[in-house]
Amino acid sequence: MSIKKLLGMVLAALLTGSLVAADVALNPNHPDRYVVVKGDTLWDISAMFLRDPWLWPEVWYVNPQVSNPHLIYPGDVLNLTYVDGKPRIMANGDGKLSPRIREESLENAIPTIPLDAINAFLTRALVIDEDALDSAPYVVQSADEHVITGAGDRIYVRGIEGNNIALFDIYEPGGTYIDPDTGEVLGHEAIYVGTGPVQRFGDPATIQLTETTREVRVGDRLFPADRSAPNAFFQPHPTAPGTEGHIISVLGGVSQIGQFNVVALDLGQRDGMEVGHVMRIFQQGKTIKDPVSNRYGNEVRLPDEEAGMVMVFRTTEKVSFGLVMQATRAIHINDFVRTP
Repeated sequence: MSIKKLLGMVLAALLTGSLVAADVALNPNHPDRYVVVKGDTLWDISAMFLRDPWLWPEVWYVNPQVSNPHLIYPGDVLNLTYVDGKPRIMANGDGKLSPRIREESLENAIPTIPLDAINAFLTRALVIDEDALDSAPYVVQSADEHVITGAGDRIYVRGIEGNNIALFDIYEPGGTYIDPDTGEVLGHEAIYVGTGPVQRFGDPATIQLTETTREVRVGDRLFPADRSAPNAFFQPHPTAPGTEGHIISVLGGVSQIGQFNVVALDLGQRDGMEVGHVMRIFQQGKTIKDPVSNRYGNEVRLPDEEAGMVMVFRTTEKVSFGLVMQATRAIHINDFVRTP
């Protein structure tokens, strides 16, 4: 049996409440009781009770009689108790889960992480492979005489004739994602530019821009718009032992990486990455010249220092995207991510 499959079985047992790890450490300042309020996230609540917030599934008491038992809502009362000497967190004021069926909307449930930080990255393309980039429809000209082309304007597009797709998202090809160890090209960043329906099919076709986040330019690529409902709930869990990669980009037009920034990792589905995977971030130690002596060599590599925590919310074949949940020091491109 593979390590990954074994871990999957263990996680499944955790989610059914049939197994509780013995080494779950509580936050030294944990409350014994907490009332959930609007604006909370599951990660923040977990951090109140646990030293390692992603271990929430190992102590959460699951009642199969309750619809969506892993979801909690504003007004729920969480109580820390012990079962066979192991910590458990139970819902409702008396420390017992009621057998009633939830009637609250999923939209009112407490999200795992702050969704406003990742909403823009949940459904739209984030990475494009070389073949898809080359074959995608592209903007050939603005249809209106404007210096800057944006919402309300029209554009001419080549490459969409012969299909029945009526709505497209427009992307500017960004930088190339490269594995820093092997030099492999993992894909190209896709920077969302705007959205518009087809006004007239043909070669070129005409598209009316209904939404833009930046100027639409000649050469921007088009892909069918994805309007599926995004996943708002994630099950945090550690990666397989020994998993290691790098931060290869930061998204959203920022240059500094800190808490609640979205980063790209050089690990994908082919590496076993899953939505909800949690990894520690390590600042890469610098290599410096020994300023004192050459006794041990001219150079010394300083140790890697822990810098934060990232949780993966979206995966592709070769690249994953995660939200920095904690940042204890400056985080940089090419810093390491490792199994927590």
